Amino acid sequence: MKKKNLYIALVCLFLSSLDTFAQNRTYDGPNKMNTWSITGYGGITKFFGDIKTYDFKLGPDEKLTGGWGLSVNKQLSPIFGIQLTGYNGQLRGSKMGYFSETSLKTYDVTFNSPSFIQATIDGTVNINRLLFGYKKLRRWKVDAHLGGGIIYYHTDLNAVNTATGVNWPVSTNTDGSSKTAGTWERNGSTYTREWVVPAGLAIHYELSSRFDIGADFTYSYVNTEKMDATVGSISDYQTQANIWTFVKGESKNDGWGMASIALTYKLGKNAVRAKDGKYDAASGRYHLRWANPQSLIPVPYNPTMDDADSIAKANMPKPVDPRLYTDTDGDGVADLFDKEPNTPLGSVVSGGGVAMDLDKIIRDAIKNNLPKDECEALFSNIEFDTDKAIIRNPSKETLSKVVELLNMRTNCRIVLVGHTDARASDSYNVALSRRRVDAAKRFLIRAGLAEPSRILTEYYGEYRPVAENTTVEGLQSNRRVEIKILPQNTIRSSYPAGFRK
Repeated sequence: MKKKNLYIALVCLFLSSLDTFAQNRTYDGPNKMNTWSITGYGGITKFFGDIKTYDFKLGPDEKLTGGWGLSVNKQLSPIFGIQLTGYNGQLRGSKMGYFSETSLKTYDVTFNSPSFIQATIDGTVNINRLLFGYKKLRRWKVDAHLGGGIIYYHTDLNAVNTATGVNWPVSTNTDGSSKTAGTWERNGSTYTREWVVPAGLAIHYELSSRFDIGADFTYSYVNTEKMDATVGSISDYQTQANIWTFVKGESKNDGWGMASIALTYKLGKNAVRAKDGKYDAASGRYHLRWANPQSLIPVPYNPTMDDADSIAKANMPKPVDPRLYTDTDGDGVADLFDKEPNTPLGSVVSGGGVAMDLDKIIRDAIKNNLPKDECEALFSNIEFDTDKAIIRNPSKETLSKVVELLNMRTNCRIVLVGHTDARASDSYNVALSRRRVDAAKRFLIRAGLAEPSRILTEYYGEYRPVAENTTVEGLQSNRRVEIKILPQNTIRSSYPAGFRK
């Protein structure tokens, strides 16, 4: 590849890298942030080479020179960035009473580079973030930058013999004036091309969400000692023997510096800046030059043990009334709803636990000829002997009365619920409770119950005791079949699947 095409390749590489970084972020954080900005520079330029009297101040025959610049910046992370920078400016230098050992004469030498143009690609590092973190110097940004690029310059030089006044003007207006032999024609002058390496330090202050102001000093190392049209020997002013050749002279490579004021405009949508170090992602987009993406992520709440206890207590359900789980009189109605919690065992009760005279209800029904679509909710228990499914004689009388009532009220149905005590395995007790309800069902059918399909059976084994299984009385109370008479349209959905029939 020809050297004149290398610059074009570098620019294309820079633009493609910016496009890649725009699509794939190199910082961590879920929130969108602004990353582009433009900076303008204006300041004083200074030449560093053979034809100068002082490094950081003007000589007796030197004049103040200046320049300006513009950079397009892409912030890759809160610490690292990249920028494409261009400069345009002027350089002058002088050296009075220069003694040549070759010709044994003294010369007053001056040079002028009326207009140079430089373009570079630079990487930036935010030093104060590395040294002090994100909480200190929040409004300040100290960047060190280093890069590479090219410079085009044109130089005119005069060497005057102080004794004779003879002047030997020298100009780089020739194709041979550059080590790289690259030229650019502009306004009738030949601009020499050379490689350049800029390095510097910039200090910025965040004025607002859009503007930053700062100061920048950049020193550019130029890949030639002939930027001032000299190679370090006064004899070359006279003969110009080595000015246009690739021969290296006695001096180091030249360079130039620029101290400037910088003004930055931050691009992007909905620009905001942090206030007192606090961030609110909902207020807008922060610029990656100044914000830490991690600061936009809310800190997760980690409760202490006391916090966890208070949260658990606040969300703990109210204690359940223990009367909901107890049935003191064993009538099938929990004490919480039982209006008569002390009814004798085997009593027929209503849904509220009130003892009812089943014979009287049947007599009144026959006497008063009550409508057949009315149905009383009756509850009664049939008790069994240990490990038996044989109905006792007192229970047979109760079941016969139930048959008589159901035959009169055809809109009612009967539910038989079987239970056992706890003196066997779970599976055995479930089977035993089923045999008991089956025995009660067979008795009802044989006793003349019309429409046997109105009989429903449920069996729970030992899972629903009405008394403790530690006493003889408690065991007897738990060996039972409950009789419940309900309307036909009653939906019984409180029983788990597998226990209904």
